[in-house]
Amino acid sequence: MHSTTASASASVAVPRGLAGVVVTDTALGDVRGREGFYHYRQYSAAELARSRGFEDIWHLMFHGHLPDAAERAAFLARTASLRRLPDEVRAALPAIARASAPSGPLAGLRTALSLLGAAAGLRPVYDLAPEERRADALAACAAVPTLLTALHRLGEGLEPVEPRADLPYAANYLYMLTGTEPDPVRARAVEQYLNSTVDHGFNASTFTGRVIASTGADVVAALTGAIGALSGPLHGGAPSRALDTLDAIGTPGRSRSWIRERVLAGDRIMGFGHPVYRTEDPRSRMLRTIAEEFGGPLVELAVQVERDVVDLLAELKPGRELHTNVEFYAGVVMELCGLPRQMFTPTFCAARVIGWSANILEQSADSKIIRPAARYTGPPPPQPVPAV
Repeated sequence: MHSTTASASASVAVPRGLAGVVVTDTALGDVRGREGFYHYRQYSAAELARSRGFEDIWHLMFHGHLPDAAERAAFLARTASLRRLPDEVRAALPAIARASAPSGPLAGLRTALSLLGAAAGLRPVYDLAPEERRADALAACAAVPTLLTALHRLGEGLEPVEPRADLPYAANYLYMLTGTEPDPVRARAVEQYLNSTVDHGFNASTFTGRVIASTGADVVAALTGAIGALSGPLHGGAPSRALDTLDAIGTPGRSRSWIRERVLAGDRIMGFGHPVYRTEDPRSRMLRTIAEEFGGPLVELAVQVERDVVDLLAELKPGRELHTNVEFYAGVVMELCGLPRQMFTPTFCAARVIGWSANILEQSADSKIIRPAARYTGPPPPQPVPAV
């Protein structure tokens, strides 16, 4: 039998975008979109976000269980010790920041993280024992906030701020970003946001990281690919765009007329809708509570807009439900906590790097490369090659 015919007969047709296709087993967590629920391992992710620190969730994702007091102290000390960058990476950051200035810190992170991996001599996960893989992933994750904040500050004409080992992950991130030790209330709000975005099923960036890990490449190679996927506007760019919507509306009194016009025109309203959830996004629910604790005009506007979108859709598009997603109130919370908008998606990345790494470690235990097929739809081969 001809090879292409054999290949075609062995193929399985799947929906565009692999929607609903199960490609592997995982013990890391899942998203149950119809229930409005997601989890990290066996725990509700929203409950963990409300009640635990970021390092506890990091430990859970990497080691499979929540730490006790002694394990927490040891993990905090170990990850904090990995925050400082090698001299050769620090020396290259000004040039990387200049080159990536038009696109921002997330673009610079791809280059800086690759350099970090090369400088550290990271080896392919295929050649490493599980503990060696975990050590590489810990080092990469710990360095990401340092790289992101340094690239941002350099892009603003400021000197990077060295990390502090005495601060937890979120507070240290804000300290490196601003140069000032953060207010505990704002540090905790940002930590809860980070907690809520560590992992979220087999999204595009997570799957990208796992595909690269399946080749046996090093941890940083897989993380860099995941960052590239996150940089796409259909995946990671919405928190600041949701705030742009609130800016455009301006006041609660303009909300209904602005939304009505957009709904009738068939325009997308940023910060609403999700490809998985068919009910309220639990991350949005938690972040709305955090925002309401801050209060103020921006929060009042956001709550009014959310209410008006739901009401007007019921009136104008009966049967079409649209709820806020994580980006809507994430943008509000980060704005209230003083993060610049160009750092919204990088801040998401500072959390999601943990989930990517956990998926990379899990994938590394499987020696089977991910190698799907495509259906050829061009002119029938073989065609005669034209003479020159």
